[in-house]
Amino acid sequence: MKQMNTGSGRISIKRLARFIPAVLWMAFIFYTSSKTGEEVDSILPFVQTYLPFISDFNWGHYVSYFVLAMTLDYGIGARADRIGMKLAIILLCGLYGVTDEYHQSFVGGRMPDANDIRNDMIGALVWTAVAAIPFIRRKWRKIAP
Repeated sequence: MKQMNTGSGRISIKRLARFIPAVLWMAFIFYTSSKTGEEVDSILPFVQTYLPFISDFNWGHYVSYFVLAMTLDYGIGARADRIGMKLAIILLCGLYGVTDEYHQSFVGGRMPDANDIRNDMIGALVWTAVAAIPFIRRKWRKIAP
């Protein structure tokens, strides 16, 4: 198996590949954040056809960062069960949320909002809490050892 020498240790290509889902999900978040306010507003009626209780896309922050935390957990593997790693996942999601809000400041009809970052971190926190439930953790670690 190929390994990269990082100076202090070796990281296998297989280990790095486990982060591909997280990178792809981050790209999806970036792509959706690139949509103008008009583009986002035009999608809402379609979503409301199937989910009439949705009045805006604030829920998207919870869901998107729940998934980002899950993909980061997958990349980290069983070490993500440690409390320090759980906190790191939440903080990484929050940091990515900050960069996402900064990115939105350049998109027409969009503006940064600190509440969005809070919602991003809540989504990540919920994943880390769900992943800590013993029977879920056992099943999850079969997928992400």
